Amino acid sequence: MKVLDFPSSKRSKEIAKRYGYDEFIIRRWLHFFGEDALKIVEAFERGIPKYLRVNTLKISESELLRRMEKRGFRLEKTEVPFCYEVVEEKYSIGATPEYLMGYYYLMDKSSCVPPLALDPKPHEIVVDLSASPGGKTTFMAMLMKNSGVILAVEPQKERLQPLIDNVNRMGAMNVAILNMDGRDFPKLGIKADKVLLDAPCSGEGIIFKDKSRKVGRGKEDIIFCSSLQRELILSAFDSLKPKGVLVYSTCSLAPEENEFVIEYLLERRNAELLEVEYGEKALNLTKMDLSKAKRFYPHIHRCAGFFVAKIMNCG
Repeated sequence: MKVLDFPSSKRSKEIAKRYGYDEFIIRRWLHFFGEDALKIVEAFERGIPKYLRVNTLKISESELLRRMEKRGFRLEKTEVPFCYEVVEEKYSIGATPEYLMGYYYLMDKSSCVPPLALDPKPHEIVVDLSASPGGKTTFMAMLMKNSGVILAVEPQKERLQPLIDNVNRMGAMNVAILNMDGRDFPKLGIKADKVLLDAPCSGEGIIFKDKSRKVGRGKEDIIFCSSLQRELILSAFDSLKPKGVLVYSTCSLAPEENEFVIEYLLERRNAELLEVEYGEKALNLTKMDLSKAKRFYPHIHRCAGFFVAKIMNCG
């Protein structure tokens, strides 16, 4: 597994020093994104707005807006369905009775896109292959109107309780939680209509939340994550019925964790890349045209750095 690297420059050194980044990250971003690299850095420094996703299993959008306005909060609808920006926050948005009752879930706007792209239907069998803490799992339950089945797979025991708590809080009644490694899921012999793989990643896209990632994620992390992602995406795809659909996403900006992972799958399976409705076209770094996959950038979309691809099993 090769990680792309590029020569240092006066520009990359200057930006890295000014904002406290590992210069490895900055010189790569300058190569991939040009002068938008600085805009990404500056957007992370400014911070990203808070967003929430309305849970229509428990409340209508209009009623939630009315209640929150009464409590002194101001929410603005975004271009992403069910997702609202928290414009004014009288006190912590995670400390309201409405939050505790599961009327909404705090999640980044970009994280709302994978469930919408997957578009799960009420009668379907759906697998969430890396489920905790449950934002996307419970969103899918909502889209499915609590019908059908969602198998929420989470390998880490310590991450099970937040997933269980959120599934219960949000009233997601069609979810079964499995404590297992997603790479082993095909061994169960279950074939799904749809699979969501929000893959573990190096997290370059959430530096605004975790400043340690400015210097704490190097080549070794990208190699580790990319290797794991390749194994997981094959398992996810191999769990699909014919004509089934997989959505793959990460909160990483690294192409080794995004475009190259999709290319890896498409080279090894009878698969077709489908259009994702939101975002900017994927980077043009592979032999294949992956422009139907999409990226999200903090300076353009005012959200985490994110990647989403949608793939159909043509078998």
